Formats: sequence, structure tokens, C-alpha cells
Amino acid sequence: SARDRRFDGVFFVGVKTTKVYCRPICPSRRPQMQHCEFFRLAAAAEVAGYRPCLRCRPELAPGNAPIDTEQRLVGAALRYLDRMEEADQSIPELAQAFNFSDRHFRRVITRQLGVSPIQLMQTRRLLLAKQLLTDTNLSVNDVALASGFRSLRRFNGLFKERYRIAPTKLRNGAKKNLIALSDCTFHLSYRPPFCWDGLLRYFQRRCYRGAEIAADQKYCRTVRIGNRTGWLAVENDAENNSLKAEVSPELLQVLLPLVSRLRRLFDLDAAPDRIAAVLGPLAAENPGVRVPGAFDGFEVAMRAVLGQQISVPAATTIAARIVERFGEPVDTPIPELKFIVPTAAEIAAVPINELRKVGLTETRAATLHGLASTVARGRIHFLNAVSWEDAIRELTEIPGIGPWTAGYIAMRVLGWPDAFPHQDLGLQKALCVRKATEALALSEKWRPWRAYAAMQLWHSLENQTVNQSAPP
Repeated sequence: SARDRRFDGVFFVGVKTTKVYCRPICPSRRPQMQHCEFFRLAAAAEVAGYRPCLRCRPELAPGNAPIDTEQRLVGAALRYLDRMEEADQSIPELAQAFNFSDRHFRRVITRQLGVSPIQLMQTRRLLLAKQLLTDTNLSVNDVALASGFRSLRRFNGLFKERYRIAPTKLRNGAKKNLIALSDCTFHLSYRPPFCWDGLLRYFQRRCYRGAEIAADQKYCRTVRIGNRTGWLAVENDAENNSLKAEVSPELLQVLLPLVSRLRRLFDLDAAPDRIAAVLGPLAAENPGVRVPGAFDGFEVAMRAVLGQQISVPAATTIAARIVERFGEPVDTPIPELKFIVPTAAEIAAVPINELRKVGLTETRAATLHGLASTVARGRIHFLNAVSWEDAIRELTEIPGIGPWTAGYIAMRVLGWPDAFPHQDLGLQKALCVRKATEALALSEKWRPWRAYAAMQLWHSLENQTVNQSAPP
């Protein structure tokens, strides 16, 4: 009854008398308890026959980050569903990506979430479509394509079946409240507090110059998803507890995976109250600290390798050279954005001697080439990694990548909330210890949120001019 934002997105409330489901923060009058039914997922509410509330708009609710063992598969599956580039990929193909049989994959998803994989995919696409119909000037046909539907007829039919209203009618009702900055400007909700300034400072020091920029309270970058290229710009809308994102028209047909990448990049599904309860006084230093994620897994993995045993500014300089020398040129309205960060396949095709010309040592060039080749061959999958421990083991099998680099990649790319690279000199300095084992022992009290503890400790060193104490 308190409309507590801590529970926004954690569950949804179905009102039996109206057959509408709401977020816990809905401003509408509270129904009597006997008229309520509770659901973990929006998809489960829709399968039960409820339609989304037009006031609180469930499509804007933040998600949840899985932390326990069985949830890892579900979390990886959700991440894969969101970020896959082909909207018509079949369920058997998804199951194969996780090395499961079709039957077992369906059973696990249904047991954990209460809905089938197909129902889950449909709901996620429909909710994105509802958001775009309400918040943008996109045509209904463009909304259908942007939401992952390949047939306008199928989109119209499923939307009307689930929500008991035609897309055009919803659009007409929303027009009087529509304030769109462009054809594709939308909001991504989060749970407050949210340390936007901390994220911007982190990205500003580590940007791939020429492909990324963090300045003037905005984060901008070039984008490549599948065969689509374009750009995006993100800024904080603190008043509405959301980020406002604008994307170029070329990216509309890959909007579903793009939204997922942005949510992961800015760690929008974090639960700061749960994290703060474990971190205690450490969390008070910078309330709402997030763990910077990865828009593209290989980008962050490459950046981690570039930062081995050198300062952050030096690694940033080398990263900029790689973008300019090997990145694909792209036209954008943002003068600082001229290239797209090269893919693993593109770096793998560059001879080691050529990589050395950007300022890498022979050893570091060989490590980067080995990482790129491994990722390009599909031996490491950043999207469908279920076991963080197995992913770290696979990474450390690449010559030149040790536990620290692998742990850092697991923290940012795989979204492991309990990753803690205790070998890091900065963490040891912040904890006032001299041995990695001592740092590891002190971190035990922060499980399962040690990645957030690491970010708080790194933030505490920001005012100290010790480049070697900062992560890459």
C-alpha cells in the first residue's frame, strides 16, 4: 500500500474485478486484497488473462538480476532472448544455444517463470510495442518491426487478443499526451537511488574515443547489431527515475536487443536497497552505485586486455588507436563519433605485428589476438553463459588472461554480481591490506553483491592520483 519503489518490477498485481495488472507503485486507488492476484512476471499476468494498466504502464518497470544457481539459466535465457538479433529464432534453436534439449529448456523456463518461452517472448515484444505506441511518433508498422514482429497482421492480432484494444486505438488515445523528441526516443526505468554521475565518470575515463563519448551529462556511442549500424544518446531523467534514450532510425528493427544492451550497460535492473542492506556503511559512500555493464561483450573484454599492467589513460589512448585504425567508419550527427568499435572477427583477422603498431607489446598483442580468435570461433559465448565459474575457466585458458582479467570480464560482461577481483591493487589499497588473500577474506561479508562493493571501493580512490589502482 506504500507504493514502495523497491518492489517495482519485483512483482505485479492483477485486479480480478477489472482484469488489469499493475506495478506496485500504481497511483490508482488500491483494490481490496481479496480482489488481488500476484505475479512474478508481466508475462504470467498476461497469460492469466490480465491486460496492462494504462496508468502505471508495466512495460516501464525495471527487471530483476538473477543471483542464485537455478536462476542463472533463466537469467541467461532472458538475456539471450532480449539480445538475439533474429526475431524469428525458434525455441529449439534457443535450447540448442544452451546445450539443452527443447523439452528440458521449455520445462525449466516454465517451472521457474510460470510461462512458456513463447509466451515470454510474446509479452516482452508486446510491452515494448505498447511503450513505443505511447511514447513515440513511429507508425504502427514501424512499431511492429521495432518490437520484433515480422508480420503486421500477426502483431495487430496478438496485441488486440492480449490487451483488448487495437494498436491504432491505443495510439490515438495516447496522442494527446505524446511529447516525443524524435521518432525513437524512449525511457528505461530504474530503482532509485541511481548514481548516474558515477557511471558517467567511469565511462568517460574508459571510452573508445571515436566510437564513444561521455560528456555534458550524456553518454553517446555508435552501434552495430547484426547488419545494422547507427548511433544512440542517453541522459538521466532523475525526476522520473529513468534514462531517456534516443536512437537513430537505422536501429529501429533491432530495438529489442538494443534496449536489453542499454539496460545491462547501465545496470538498470539492480536492487539498490537489497545491495545496501548487505554492504552496510560501504554503500552509504555513493548511494545507488551501479556496476558498469557491457553494450558489447567483446568490447569490454578487449578493453580489459588493453588495460593490463598500464595506466587507465594509456589504455584509453591505445583503445582510440584501435578504433581509428581498424574500426568501420560511420556517419553520425555527433562530431566525436566517427567509427564503430571493431568486432572480434575483425581483430582476429589483423596480424599480431599490425596490432603492435597501436602501442601494444608483443605479449599483449598476442593475448588480444588470442581472445578475439576464441570469441570469433564461438568458443566463448558472452550471451548464453550460465555458469560464471565455467566462463572464468574458459577465459583463463587463453594465454595472457589471468584470474584478475577474467574476473573483471565476468563482472562487467556476464553481469556476475558477486565477482570480486581481489588481486586488484586498487581494492587492496582501499581495504588497507597488502595481500590479495586478505582482500578476499574481507570481501566475504559482502556476498552475494561483492561486485558492488568493488565499485564502491574503486570510487573511494577516485580522488587519489594512482592510475595503477583503477580498473581498466
